[in-house]
Amino acid sequence: MGLRFRKSIKLGPLRINFSKKGVGYSVGCKGYRVTKRVDGKVQRTVSVPGTGISYTEVEKKNR
Repeated sequence: MGLRFRKSIKLGPLRINFSKKGVGYSVGCKGYRVTKRVDGKVQRTVSVPGTGISYTEVEKKNR
């Protein structure tokens, strides 16, 4: 099992994520989050706080 570290900065509802491939960011609140991934795709996550239930949808990158 590998050990992982999260490289990110949180500024209120905005989180900036750093990786070897680039920079991504996500913004949201409890129950809803929108993420712009390093690969250019947009990911939306809706969850029910405190239950572990969530739904994630990934939008394909427009070319």
